Amino acid sequence: MFRVASLVLIIKNKKNMHKVIDPKIMYFGTPVVLISTLNEDKTPNLAPMSSAWWLKKSCLLGLGKKGKTFENLERTRECVLNLPSSEMVAAVDRLALTTGKNPLPEYKQKMNFEFVKDKFSRAGLTEISSELVRPPRVAECPVQLEAVVEKIHDVYSPESSLAAIEVRILRAYFDESILNSEKRHYIDTDKWKPLIMSFCEFYGLGENLHISKLAKVF
Repeated sequence: MFRVASLVLIIKNKKNMHKVIDPKIMYFGTPVVLISTLNEDKTPNLAPMSSAWWLKKSCLLGLGKKGKTFENLERTRECVLNLPSSEMVAAVDRLALTTGKNPLPEYKQKMNFEFVKDKFSRAGLTEISSELVRPPRVAECPVQLEAVVEKIHDVYSPESSLAAIEVRILRAYFDESILNSEKRHYIDTDKWKPLIMSFCEFYGLGENLHISKLAKVF
């Protein structure tokens, strides 16, 4: 009886065609965020990340504790979350393998990172003043969210190198080109084309696949 059951299980697994693997990352696809923060000398730091999820007017950011962005967030408790469009992919990629940490940490040296003081100039982006927080906004980004840190959570344990950071959105700026007053949430999702990162590769959104019932009530 056991051998028969095992055979059935094997047959089902073959039909399923799923394979157990251990991927190094679990970035299934989220919008890229350019986080602007302030360094100790009041100069801005700008860093791309893609581990973020949103709930009403709050956002949870997944960051490494060893980076300059985490260091600035922990110290100043404020930031701007700038969401680039898919057309800004080249500017975002110019920030890859750069860090605001000086001296350069050994682990980043091994990954060929480079210390860059002026991240805005490196990316070819423009600083504009925020109204409710000190870090600047990125003028070219169609969505700019001024935010403050509410809580910092250790991931796994206090000894972990990862943190989940709760931020509260104070003020949101949207480029008029992606707005539509007839839409329930004012954002025209046919025009809003965020830059997406999936398993460290850049993607954009395609066409709308299906009318959503949920979009009519939320």
